[in-house]
Amino acid sequence: MNPQLSTLNQKFGIAEQLSFRDTGDGFVVMDVHNEHCEASIALQGAHLMTWQPKGEKPVIWMSPVAKLAKGKSIRGGIPICWPWFGAHVSEASFSGHGFARTTMWDVISTQTNEDGSTSLRFRIADMKEGQWSDDIPCEITMKIGATLEMALTTFNQSTEAVTVGDALHTYFCVGDVRNIAIDGLDACDYMDKVAGAKRLTQAGHVTVDAEVDRIYLDQGQDVVIEDRQQQRRICIEKRNSHSTIVWNPWIDKCKNMGDFGSDDGYLGMVCVESANADEDVVQLKPNEQHHLWVRYSVQKSFDQA
Repeated sequence: MNPQLSTLNQKFGIAEQLSFRDTGDGFVVMDVHNEHCEASIALQGAHLMTWQPKGEKPVIWMSPVAKLAKGKSIRGGIPICWPWFGAHVSEASFSGHGFARTTMWDVISTQTNEDGSTSLRFRIADMKEGQWSDDIPCEITMKIGATLEMALTTFNQSTEAVTVGDALHTYFCVGDVRNIAIDGLDACDYMDKVAGAKRLTQAGHVTVDAEVDRIYLDQGQDVVIEDRQQQRRICIEKRNSHSTIVWNPWIDKCKNMGDFGSDDGYLGMVCVESANADEDVVQLKPNEQHHLWVRYSVQKSFDQA
């Protein structure tokens, strides 16, 4: 038995609501079962893998063949991209989307709230010497219930200004990605990575009928995924996020990735990421903090007329 589990369960477990388990080879997952929902979070990456409100289908998509292994990114859930988004600006050998999603985080606190939801707080444990300063740490808090709230906070405790890119790289479950509409991005400029980083402007809602990889820039408003097949809206409220990324690999990339579970695994998901990326990265002065906050909620039906 993993001796860490006993310590974690004694210090942070909540009877009949929160417990820790080892999925194998020391990979530890926290399970939450409260009156509002079920969820699971990997300590590696403080990576929320699943969230399913009571009476609702899963909201967060996880590949059925996702690999849970030390130092490896997980396909699905909500990877934390930090302290940069995409490739590092000067070091090609550094991990894409930063190191936060593949390194260990410490559990700082857990608690049951008056409304029956569960609050969690994590702090990044390994700052990757040579890649980032220990004086610029990161925490994430989660409030898990009928809605899901997450706040990613960067603290600049150094004496120098710093540039930070961040994102909650959220994979959402949809009935069929070909039959959704994403609202809240109309008239926004975006960088189309499929078209060679060409800058374009969105007209109307976003639909997916081919590979999509876009960074919507200077975009701070809330976003809604209308899922016609599942007759629900997934609402994405956000604060201090000036970019939204929309991503779906489509057929060929899905096949080549090999960890989607099937060749058509791309049909059941779409990434809508709340971020500060590309020209929207954050400049933090000494002693400043930055809070990227999101809240996800589900409306069970909508008027298709």
